[in-house]
Amino acid sequence: MSRPFLLEIGTEEIPDWMIPPAINQLRELFQDVLDRTKVAGTILAVDATPRRLVLRAEGLIERQPDSEELLMGPPKSAGPGAAAGFAKKMGTTPEHLGTETTPKGEYFSFKKHLKGQTTIAILAAELPQLILKITFPKTMYWNGKGTERFIRPIRWIVALLGDEIVPFELAGLHSANVTQGHRQLGKSKIPVTIKNFEQQLEANGVILSASKRRERILGSVAPRVRPDPALLETLVYITEFPTPILGNFDPQYLELPAEVLVTVMRHHQKYFSVEDESGNLAPHFVAVMNTDADPEGLVRHGNERVLRARFNDARFFWQQDQKKKLEDRLEDLKNVTFQAKLGSYFEKTGRVMDLVKQLGGSAAAQRAALLAKTDLTTDMVKEFTDLQGIVGGLYAKAQGESDETASAIYDHYKPLSMDGEIPTTESGRIVALADKWDTLTSCFEVGLIPTGSRDPFALRRAAQGVVRIVIEGGIQFAWPKMNDALREFMRDRVEYYFRDVRGFAYDEVRACMAAGWSDLPDLETRLKRVQAIRPTPDFEPLAASFKRIKNILQQAQFSAAGEPSAKLIEPGPEQELYSEIQRSGGQPLESRISALRPKLDLFFDKVLVNAPVEAIRRNRLTLLHNLLTEFSEIADFSEIVTERETRNEER
Repeated sequence: MSRPFLLEIGTEEIPDWMIPPAINQLRELFQDVLDRTKVAGTILAVDATPRRLVLRAEGLIERQPDSEELLMGPPKSAGPGAAAGFAKKMGTTPEHLGTETTPKGEYFSFKKHLKGQTTIAILAAELPQLILKITFPKTMYWNGKGTERFIRPIRWIVALLGDEIVPFELAGLHSANVTQGHRQLGKSKIPVTIKNFEQQLEANGVILSASKRRERILGSVAPRVRPDPALLETLVYITEFPTPILGNFDPQYLELPAEVLVTVMRHHQKYFSVEDESGNLAPHFVAVMNTDADPEGLVRHGNERVLRARFNDARFFWQQDQKKKLEDRLEDLKNVTFQAKLGSYFEKTGRVMDLVKQLGGSAAAQRAALLAKTDLTTDMVKEFTDLQGIVGGLYAKAQGESDETASAIYDHYKPLSMDGEIPTTESGRIVALADKWDTLTSCFEVGLIPTGSRDPFALRRAAQGVVRIVIEGGIQFAWPKMNDALREFMRDRVEYYFRDVRGFAYDEVRACMAAGWSDLPDLETRLKRVQAIRPTPDFEPLAASFKRIKNILQQAQFSAAGEPSAKLIEPGPEQELYSEIQRSGGQPLESRISALRPKLDLFFDKVLVNAPVEAIRRNRLTLLHNLLTEFSEIADFSEIVTERETRNEER
């Protein structure tokens, strides 16, 4: 008979961004328990709200299967006395002992029968440690220093196997069948069973399913809400019973740029912004409250009042900032530190301008590089830091700078994520590339290198931005000023981009990068060519031949340059291979592979590369060396993992 299982860890409010990783860990940790203890079972779901982490499973058996453990005793050569002592220790007699043959000889052995424990006893022992194994960026004591740690104090635990409570104690709490509802809408003590758990929570103001909370937020809003997946996820995990409400603001605030208004609503108030039918910002917002209704509009009025004050601040900052031109703020950058070891943003601006010139940036791009960081001195950016760059672009346009310059300033922090768009103009791409490259080279020069999860200057994001801008923006970039650490760091980012973002096979990426990766657009072209010809029947056999050539040359320690002598080429397979190499030079890769493959196969079948005559041997090695070198300009085909190698690894 199998049984269902429920675990609920009730806590004080957990920060929203920590919840998805926590429930993923909960799933993995419980699956490990199922696998180790062999109690069967399948995890049905993991769910969470700000105040609870929940796991549900089914199909757990009543008792762990019985098992046998083979225990080794003394060597058989030790005699009857040793056997008797071992048997006594095992609780048996010598005649019930077995023997096992090992590389060291024969040994006495005993197969001990282990009776399986009940599943409820196993869970009672495993669950306290399982809960404490869930890791968070920060944890806290709540019962005094040296006691258990968790992200927030644990206030209740529900643990049920079928109709039974799984009994255990953690941090002074005893597991039970009693949960808690919503702080305002529900009861503080609610007896539950596995069958009625979710229904009881909902009756007490808690929607357990994140997908249902998501649907409730989106489905209850009538106007056109601007899509904002990140904000939606935040709201899903800071509420247990989300209820959207529509608020309004004075249309006069629409005189401010939409970017400013949306940022104020999103980042400071967690409001969705609303569009009209033309896609323009409308004088409305959607707030999400963690309760069921606002019949008298008190919550709506409170939100409108707070937003009005925020908008007034933003308008004041805009008006005050316009009294000083961006160009006049350059001197102020001397007082804004980029990094303690690297000086001010004024110094960084000079370096970025030099690099923009080296990259052939236009006058507009150079002007954008000069002004790009000046918005860091504005009141608007000091208050709304997420608007850096954007505010600079808006101010540049308002102050009469060219559209190209304003757009480059506006975009120069892009891409902001792996999926974010790169700058829209060539000037913007050049300024963004120069800015990111300066950050990378400067930080690596003073030893500020990312380690593990630590990356305070977001250098991985900067590096990925460089790679994307160069490739997707078609920028010719010669990778100036790289030390060894930065070169390896960038190489990893390039490999990651083509493998994990673009989806090329890992061995194709390694093969093509081994032939050079300083010209990223060229690397992309070579990868596409290799990917296109890989399915052809001649590709993998030729790749295997190149592995063989590489091994032969390495074993012979051969690296001489020059051309093979036609006079030393013997008639037959060697002459056919030599003639095909000469004939097919300059032809498309696909044609060359198709033509060379049978000639190379026959050469290896019929020709002794390491001929006893030194001149002939060196001539054949030169022929193979040149063929490998020629193809290595596209990729190191010896890096390709063939189907035969894959089968051998699986065995």
